[in-house]
Amino acid sequence: MTRRANVLTPHATRAGANSATQRTHATPLAPAAPCSQLRAFVDALEQLGFDVASLLAHVGLRRAELDDPDGTIPGAAFNSVIGLACEQRRLPNLGAHLAAVTPIGAYPLLDYLVVTTDNVGGALEQLVRYFHLADAPVQLAITKEGNVVRLLVQRPMTTFVADYETSIIVHHLREETERRLEPLHVSLEHEPESLADLERLFDCPVRAPSTWTGIEFSQDSLRLPLRRRDPALRGVLEGHAAQVVARAPNAEDKATVSRVRAAVVSRLARGVPPIGIVARQLAIAPRTLQRRLAAEGLSYQQVVDVARREAAERLLTDASISVGEVGYLLGFSEPSAFHRAFRRWHSITPQAYRSGRRSVP
Repeated sequence: MTRRANVLTPHATRAGANSATQRTHATPLAPAAPCSQLRAFVDALEQLGFDVASLLAHVGLRRAELDDPDGTIPGAAFNSVIGLACEQRRLPNLGAHLAAVTPIGAYPLLDYLVVTTDNVGGALEQLVRYFHLADAPVQLAITKEGNVVRLLVQRPMTTFVADYETSIIVHHLREETERRLEPLHVSLEHEPESLADLERLFDCPVRAPSTWTGIEFSQDSLRLPLRRRDPALRGVLEGHAAQVVARAPNAEDKATVSRVRAAVVSRLARGVPPIGIVARQLAIAPRTLQRRLAAEGLSYQQVVDVARREAAERLLTDASISVGEVGYLLGFSEPSAFHRAFRRWHSITPQAYRSGRRSVP
């Protein structure tokens, strides 16, 4: 639910550090940060009443520059915005407050992978499985002890990151359970700037400083259903691919191929579906489906390839989704696999294709 929240600012110290070091300066963890991350932070800062125009002006950035899903900004500029915000207005536990007002969808791919699962337990599993998509400076893990389950936020580099990650997970899952989720407690390795403020924000006990960072849940809470158990994730892909799968078949696009392609596209975001799954959806035996496709001169893998290519072309026209996210939505496990496939389809990279489409009047 976050992408590279790796800011190191005078008010964002290393997790586990004591309050005496909370004003020490540090350098960025990376030379560049995604524009989309700063855009999410800027939107949240604005909701909290900060003057974001002056913050961006101080570092020489324009708000429009943050709309490029593939764009990056210097890491120092990214960190400076947060540092300047701390100087502009004192707000304890800034990372937690930013996360609390960050809406679901600010990080489209990871958010929808999580909130479209059936229940809280499934959402936690999705978080652990797909958190690498966020390229965040932490790792997540699940542990079970008796009747409790812990979501561990491992090795957060700063207190800001620890506060942000725990806060955004609690607030998003609570929203998706229509506020029925009640975590047992939030645990932080560092001493927060204001424990009382965090407990009001999380609406649950906060144990800090503790020996671990993360959130503890009861087994019963894992069964709470999420309100968007399927439509949001499918909408991300299907909304952009609707014209592809709904168009009328032409002489080369016959009935069975059209139906198979539509079924494949509707499931791609969860990985390429086996032919047996698609056959069952179409109420056809797998061998019968293979024979019908062969009669039309195609294999199942060829239909999948065409479905991915056409969906990729549509998705790349949407500036709110990064190239990397397009690849994951099409069921590619790694960005490099998507790049190889796209080069095979068009002899250019996805970035070059997107740039070319933008230049078309």
